Amino acid sequence: MATKFSKETYLYWYELMQLIRQFELMAEEKYKMEGKIRGFFHAYIGQEAIAAGCMTATKPDDPFITAYRDHGLALSKGVSANACMAELYGKATGAAKGKGGSMHFFGVDVKFFGGHGIVGAQIGTGAGLAFAEKYKGTDNVCLTFFGDGAARQGILHETFNLAMLWKLPVVFICENNNYAMGTSVERTSNVHDIYKLADAYEMPADSVDGMSAEAVHDAVARAAKRARQGDGPTLLEVKTYRYKGHSISDPQKYRTKEEVDEYKQRDPITQVLDTILNKKYATQEEIDAINKRVSDTVTESVKFAEESPWPDNSEVLKDIYIDQDYPFIVD
Repeated sequence: MATKFSKETYLYWYELMQLIRQFELMAEEKYKMEGKIRGFFHAYIGQEAIAAGCMTATKPDDPFITAYRDHGLALSKGVSANACMAELYGKATGAAKGKGGSMHFFGVDVKFFGGHGIVGAQIGTGAGLAFAEKYKGTDNVCLTFFGDGAARQGILHETFNLAMLWKLPVVFICENNNYAMGTSVERTSNVHDIYKLADAYEMPADSVDGMSAEAVHDAVARAAKRARQGDGPTLLEVKTYRYKGHSISDPQKYRTKEEVDEYKQRDPITQVLDTILNKKYATQEEIDAINKRVSDTVTESVKFAEESPWPDNSEVLKDIYIDQDYPFIVD
């Protein structure tokens, strides 16, 4: 049975998803039209319900880790729009000091551990974060996100085996947006339902509607509860869709305009807004106020990024090697 969600939850979801959407649309403009942002850029547009549902189903101290399509989850966990935009600009005030760019947002203070460019690498690291939480005796749960393409990597199977063996508090979330880089699941695997990969390890698993914040919340809440009780990991295949290409430069020749338009009929932001208006949780004036607040935040992030300094040349080798006088502490 679906959870009954409050007015406050729907308003939170709407504002958060709008922030993700408007931030990325603005960043796309700065990338394509003005050349202010360079390098790789993988938009989360269309997948916002996943971030929203995961946030309300977890606690602030639960660590998140993901792949390179990381802007939405970083903003959700509390990395500021200013720090995110500055990172896209390559500025010293960015989330990774301007050194990581789009694919490597970090916010350790808010338990956001990236942003990883190597396909599937974060799956093992996520289990490691979960191991650390178990070792420290917390009841925190690590949400480990990866795409359908990463489900083909060998590290997934090694990680699933150990996560079940050690009953690690981790929720594996496959954000299945159908195409990996540009090739459909049907063309890369005999197993089309990715959640069934968990069967080999006797891991609980489920298929989730990723266009619904409600469905994501319910599934993640169940999995997180199980992990907090010491019963180990869960695999959730969250079926979603990205409205943009794999990256900003993707011509998207592998799918039709009609297919994209069909998914846009189930836009997760529109669905949440319709619920808010139908239930009279907010007036149009109040919605307009939320939209303005989001717009102001995004506009300020651009101003912050453009006025921020570039990294100093002395920073080039920092955060790569451990300095000789690094205070290494063993508990």
